[in-house]
Amino acid sequence: MSTPVPPRDPGLQPERTRLAWRRTTLSNTVAAVLAARAALRTGTAAGLAVVSLCCLLWLGFLALAHLRIRLLTAADAGPPPRLAPRHAAAAALCTVALAVCAAVLVL
Repeated sequence: MSTPVPPRDPGLQPERTRLAWRRTTLSNTVAAVLAARAALRTGTAAGLAVVSLCCLLWLGFLALAHLRIRLLTAADAGPPPRLAPRHAAAAALCTVALAVCAAVLVL
């Protein structure tokens, strides 16, 4: 006889996903702050333009992360809704672009 498989706890996956969104938001914040610090040290117009772009990218990612965390929190009754492909692409683009901008400023 085989032992019955206990049902999966649906509350764990949304919690891990919320924590992952928060960690990524924190990483993006650190990258934006370091980029701003590097741009303010050099004081060039190009550096200030790149840090402005970093701030815009950070705000875009923050808005997407906040939307996703809200949707995950609101889905207590059932499974959370899927992340729209355009939102996933926008979050990935913001993260990669922010990392590139920060790397340009730091190096």
